[in-house]
Amino acid sequence: MQILVGKHSGFCRGVSKAVDTAMSVDSENTYILGELIHNSSVTQKVAERGIITVNSVSEVPQGATLILRSHGVAPVVYDECAKKNIKVIDCTCEFVKRTQRIIASLVGSGKTIVITGKKTHPEVVGLLGWCCGDAIVIESFEDFDFSVFEGKSVAVVSQTTFSEEKFEKIIENIEKVCKKTVEIFKTICYTTKERQREALELSSKCDAMIVLGGLHSSNTNKLYEICAANCKNVIRLSDANGFQPEKIKSYKIVGLVSGASTPFTQTQEVLFKMDNNTEVKATNENEMEKVVAQMDEQSKLKKGQIVKATISKASEDGVAVLLPLFKKEILLEKDEIDCDEYKPENFMVGDEIEVMVVSSSNPVKLSQKIISKIKEEESKIASIEGGEEFDVVCTGFNKGGLTAAMGTYSVFVPAGSIRMGYVKEEELPKYVGKKLRLKALEIKKSDRKKEIIASQSIILKEERNAREQAKREKEEAFFSSVNVGDVVEGKVERVTGFGAFVSVNGFDCLAHISDLSWSGVKNVTDVLEIGKVYQFKVLKIDQEAKKVSIGYKQLQPQPWDLVAEKYAEGDVVHGKVVRIVPFGAFVEIENGIDGLVHVSQISHEWLENPTSVLTIGEEVDAKILVLDPANKKMTLSIKALLPEPEVIKVRSKKESNEERSEKPRSRRPRQARENSEDDEVREWTEGGLGGASIAEMLQLKNDK
Repeated sequence: MQILVGKHSGFCRGVSKAVDTAMSVDSENTYILGELIHNSSVTQKVAERGIITVNSVSEVPQGATLILRSHGVAPVVYDECAKKNIKVIDCTCEFVKRTQRIIASLVGSGKTIVITGKKTHPEVVGLLGWCCGDAIVIESFEDFDFSVFEGKSVAVVSQTTFSEEKFEKIIENIEKVCKKTVEIFKTICYTTKERQREALELSSKCDAMIVLGGLHSSNTNKLYEICAANCKNVIRLSDANGFQPEKIKSYKIVGLVSGASTPFTQTQEVLFKMDNNTEVKATNENEMEKVVAQMDEQSKLKKGQIVKATISKASEDGVAVLLPLFKKEILLEKDEIDCDEYKPENFMVGDEIEVMVVSSSNPVKLSQKIISKIKEEESKIASIEGGEEFDVVCTGFNKGGLTAAMGTYSVFVPAGSIRMGYVKEEELPKYVGKKLRLKALEIKKSDRKKEIIASQSIILKEERNAREQAKREKEEAFFSSVNVGDVVEGKVERVTGFGAFVSVNGFDCLAHISDLSWSGVKNVTDVLEIGKVYQFKVLKIDQEAKKVSIGYKQLQPQPWDLVAEKYAEGDVVHGKVVRIVPFGAFVEIENGIDGLVHVSQISHEWLENPTSVLTIGEEVDAKILVLDPANKKMTLSIKALLPEPEVIKVRSKKESNEERSEKPRSRRPRQARENSEDDEVREWTEGGLGGASIAEMLQLKNDK
């Protein structure tokens, strides 16, 4: 009789992590949410440690510790634990977490979410929680009405232990009726796929099959279904205790597969029962030798391999262990045991430990000490496979991209994945020695090489998209809450020659330099200071162009608004000549307040041009003659503050004519000459030039 044993028998990584945690964590006040794994012998060992299995968070006391098994849970479970101050030890399988993240990203996308699997399975129950229950669960393609997907966009994920064959058929049926997008996420665990393919291969060429694993284990039941479809003689065992060797003795080739919740030791026990059965040994002694040889060949150790070992004996030299499918003990030397101080009494026969193969030649050498580092690395790799970001320092480059290393894995970043845009070959050397932020594109694991092909540009694009999305959301929120005329508070972020850019609720608004002061400014910083917060008035909104104009001066009083409070007619004021025109001079009393000194009010003597007496920039005192704040007008007189001439000469017309005949012709304005019809020629009077009033002169200015 020939025995063919599945190479992928035993715990998967997720189950192994959960079991190791339950067997090593402090058991006091510790609980497990649901059956840890579908294996009675393992759950019994966990219970013997004092860890209690519960069905809901409500059964867990305040402040206790709760282990979440590999199947995963809904988000509400984490919330309930937080409310009760429960310490959570999360053993959710990385592949299940990946499916949870995918579902979370699909919620709100408008797509119909489909989960292939058993609706009552703990993993599927948890996944439904991530999509708020709004999903369709399909277990069988035969009795499901796929017409419900007509005219819909569909996204499909799967229970990690679901049948790959059923998954493909369900996808095929969905695509037949769904004319829109069908987005497929192949979330079946790769170890599940390998076990199913292996079961298919063995059951196709064996006379009988033994399927070993918990009767409630979903993945083990899938193996049984596959085997039963290809082999007439299939024996289903929950553990080694139910195995009866006589039931297979008539078959020439027998295959043995086990589920992900089945310890290696149970597979080993079944094989040992074959070996120890006297009837089988007596009649098939030569065949049993072949079985042992075949087992050793199938389980040939490789350097660097990590395997589960069962302690068979502890002595002063170290611990003797049995390896899966090996028929002899191997010594784990005490110097290679991971403990502070080796004491044989601390190692119990039957306990399982993990060891690493340091040397696979005779004699086989094992080590437990270096395994922590390797496990940490593999845990990191599992997270990276699930989409976690990691970083490395670039150590080199080749024609195609950059190279680096992470533990025992080499890392390669293609030139097109370094940044947003292709990196030329001559640019590659500048990245050597620099840290790269990466996400895995592909992870290759083989006996000869372990490599991560990764991308930095993915992260940069995700961050850019996130920034753009956040900016869009911020802009939408801003424009929906702001209106022309609103008074807003903003922080001055930067200034230019034409204005200041002010952050209002995170949006950049422009305060133009012309809207900073009523009197005008040359520099923005004369009014606003970078980093300070001010109030502004919204002047203009252009949502399409994403522009908002704001003003600072619009919230400040205009200079003329306060003139009546500061000045009155008859007051003497001090100012600076800022502009000279033919009919007078404008004097700045304060910033934004100018008064007009008519040419007739500059001096007691007649002036041909104000520039003969005044210069721009000159400071003068003047008396307010007329104050009209409503029309923003102020009439000033310098002459009123000057002493009156001692003698004002009044000449007769005859004397005046005689004087004119003796002197060159006067350059007085024609109007002045034409108006001199009286017997007297007058100097400047309070009435102005030639008898014109100041009001008439102002009117003359306005008419011009």
